[in-house]
Amino acid sequence: MSATESQGTLTVRTLAMPADTNPAGDIFGGWVMSQMDIAGSIAAVERAEGRVATVAVEAMTFISPVKVGDILCVYTTVEKVGTTSITVAVEAWARRNRLAGRVKVTDGRFVYVALDDEGRKRPVPPK
Repeated sequence: MSATESQGTLTVRTLAMPADTNPAGDIFGGWVMSQMDIAGSIAAVERAEGRVATVAVEAMTFISPVKVGDILCVYTTVEKVGTTSITVAVEAWARRNRLAGRVKVTDGRFVYVALDDEGRKRPVPPK
C-alpha cells in the first residue's frame, strides 16, 4: 500500500478526542483499531448484503500516532471473498489540525464472516 495516497473507499471519518488518549497524550491504539473494525465491517456488510461478524485481524501495523484533534479517515477495500468470509484491507489516515495534509497512521487486514438471522455462517452472495 502506498504511503502517500490512500487506497480504497472513504468509509469512516471521525475526530480524535481527549477522552481517547493514553497517559502520553496519544490516542489509544485500541480506539484506532475499533474505528478500523467499524469501517471494515461496513464494507463487509455491503458486500455480504447482510450481517457479518469480525473473525480475525490478519495484520495490523501502527505507523504513526494519532493526536487529539486529528480527523481519522478510514479507507476500505474488499480484497477477497470466500464462501462465507470477506477479507477487507483497511487504512487509517490522520488529518493533522483539521487541515488538508494527511499522514498514514496504520493499516491492516480484517476478516469477517457472513451470518444469517440466527448468527450462523451463511454463504456470501455472488456479485
